[in-house]
Amino acid sequence: GGSFDPPHEGHRLLGEAALKQLQADFVWWLVSPQNPLKETKAGAADARLAATRALANHPKFIVSNEEARLGTQYAVDTVRALQARYPHVTFIWLIGADNLAQMHHWKDWQELMSGVAMAVYPRPGATLKALSSPAAHKFAAYRLPSAAAAQMRHYQAPVWTMLQGAQSQQSSTALRKSKG
Repeated sequence: GGSFDPPHEGHRLLGEAALKQLQADFVWWLVSPQNPLKETKAGAADARLAATRALANHPKFIVSNEEARLGTQYAVDTVRALQARYPHVTFIWLIGADNLAQMHHWKDWQELMSGVAMAVYPRPGATLKALSSPAAHKFAAYRLPSAAAAQMRHYQAPVWTMLQGAQSQQSSTALRKSKG
C-alpha cells in the first residue's frame, strides 16, 4: 500500500525484490486514496492509479484501488479487511525502510506488525534508522534473516525481514517538488 504520488523506480525495485526473494506469487500495489500521516493532499487517485499501472507493467504485479473500495484509511484496517475478504491468501505487507523507521507513529502499529508478515526494503538514508526504530526493537525477536525471506509464508505473524537490493535515490516527495 502507498500513495504512489508519483510512483517511481524504487517502488518497482521493491516489487521485483518481493517476487524474487519472497518467492511471491503476486505483488499487489494498493494505491491509497490518502496517506493519513501526510498533510499534503495526494494527487488525483485516477491519475496515480494509471501512473502506477504504467510503472508496474509486469504479469505478476496487480495494481488496485482496493483500499478505496474497502473504505479503509489506515494500514492496520486495510490488512484486517484484506485478510477477512481473502482468508486463503497469505499476505506479506511490503514497506520501505523509511516506513519502518516511523511506523511507531502509525495507528495500532503493534497490532499491524503482530497481524501480518512484513518485508522491508532498504532505502538510502533510512535503513539504519529503520533497524534502530521502536518497531524494529519491539519486534527484534521476530526478525528473519534476509536469506530466509522465502520462508516467511510458512511463519505466523509477527515475523519480518529486511530484503536486499539496489537502492533508488528517487522519492515521491522529491519528484513532486521537482515538478512544482
